Amino acid sequence: MATGHTPGVPLPRTASPTRGATRCPHCTDGLGLPRPVAPGSRRDRLRSHPSLATAYRVTVFVAGLLCVLLGVALTVLPGPLTIPPVLAGLWVWSTEFEWARRLFAAFRRKARDAWRHARQHPVSSAAVTLGGLAAAGVVLWAVGRFDLVDQATTALGM
Repeated sequence: MATGHTPGVPLPRTASPTRGATRCPHCTDGLGLPRPVAPGSRRDRLRSHPSLATAYRVTVFVAGLLCVLLGVALTVLPGPLTIPPVLAGLWVWSTEFEWARRLFAAFRRKARDAWRHARQHPVSSAAVTLGGLAAAGVVLWAVGRFDLVDQATTALGM
């Protein structure tokens, strides 16, 4: 670990008992530090009201989470279909959270590499994507045709 922390030794309690996390004296909630904003900007005015600032941060987190979950749900389909919603979610998070900005930058580099590869190999990329869509269509057809959901719930005793 680069922090100099010895595994197995508890970290000291550095924050006051009335404010936030015990391991980071600057963190006031579980979402990490907010990104810096320009003085006098809309976000600076919003952050001057603690209840609005918290509500805004939670809203940004939930909106980003919904996009990321959509991307995760799309992982059953092969191809680049999962990348855009995950990038959108990370972008939403990166507007408010510093940890997400760093993660977004790394993910954006990897997404650009994947897009470059897909452009260099258009036939194989199209074949994988179309094959995945066809396989998903066959699965959806089979679930409906053979009542697989009803059979699964019966088998599980639900």
